[in-house]
Amino acid sequence: MNLEYTDKQNAFREQVRSWLAANVPAEPLQSFDTAEGFAQHRQWEATLNEGRWGMVTWPEELGGRGCDLIEWLIFEEEYYRARAPLRVNQNGIFLLGPTLMEYGTEEQKARILPKMANGEEVWAQGWSEPNAGSDMAAIRSTARLEGDKYIINGQKTWSTRAVWADWCFGMFRTDPDSERHRGLTFILVPLDSPGITVRPIPQLDGLPGFAEIFFDNVEVAVENRLGDEGAGWSVAMATAGFERGLMLRSPARFQETARRLVELYRDNRASADRDPAVKDAVIRSYLDAESYCLTTYQTACRLNKGGKIGAESSTNKIFWSELDQSMHATAMSILGARAELLPHAPDAKGVGNWLDGWLFSQSGPIYAGTNEVQRNIIAERMLGMPRR
Repeated sequence: MNLEYTDKQNAFREQVRSWLAANVPAEPLQSFDTAEGFAQHRQWEATLNEGRWGMVTWPEELGGRGCDLIEWLIFEEEYYRARAPLRVNQNGIFLLGPTLMEYGTEEQKARILPKMANGEEVWAQGWSEPNAGSDMAAIRSTARLEGDKYIINGQKTWSTRAVWADWCFGMFRTDPDSERHRGLTFILVPLDSPGITVRPIPQLDGLPGFAEIFFDNVEVAVENRLGDEGAGWSVAMATAGFERGLMLRSPARFQETARRLVELYRDNRASADRDPAVKDAVIRSYLDAESYCLTTYQTACRLNKGGKIGAESSTNKIFWSELDQSMHATAMSILGARAELLPHAPDAKGVGNWLDGWLFSQSGPIYAGTNEVQRNIIAERMLGMPRR
């Protein structure tokens, strides 16, 4: 793998850096798990779209720049280096967007992607159910086809961004006699449809980052089906591959956390060095973040040449989720009692952001498929080990 950037790539980096320097808000936005913060982040999505930075890999006619994955990684590096706001529509642009590119009709792409890119329509996930968490093949919510519409009944839970989102995407069982991964269909559902009830679920910090969605005879046009009826498992696995393997968690996110961790260590070195293990953990965090970056560049090069994301996406998911946990645990060790300060505490002075990150990192081994399930995938599909 050539680790040197081309002149074109270097010019692209300078263009990204210049635009971000001129447009990133001077003050951090409020949490997008509040109504005010959600509105602020939606406006930021519109600002990005005006500069055609909403999703740079999309075709130009859909508001993108037609960039390849290497350029996307460069954009992400500059984005996190500028400490720009987190993406409130990440479920749409990073997960559903690439899936639409692969499985959507031309009408669906033209209708959905531009509004996704400018923040006009924010998307939530509709995967998990009360009895189908990481095991999506156990989904029981139903969608009965009647003429040109589906009648949906059931419940989804742990739906990220669903409290204020406009749409959700998920799988529903369209064949009532089917079992496991057969008979499932991928459907896009407007959350303002009659018969939908959204109930917020508070996170550890008390903010409603998740929600339950209840469907009571909800009518959804058949044109909102993505892919063929009964082929939802294949569509969802493509989405899961983007989630675990590349798009949702770019390496720049963890490289920026590693840089901040080094700064935190340097600012508190006198106390941190009382435990020699802390310095080693900081060094390991930095090296692991760089290693994940190089691995992702290797994957991006392969995809640029027409390759596919396979079961190895599970190894990525385990690595970045456990890396995120270990980096924030190290920060907690450096800060000691100060680590308990919330972001809005008078004496926090930025320390509270580490607590927020540590709390969120606890969910990493769970969302996008629990790490236990990912280890089973690695054992069976990559190592050829028998099922037990």
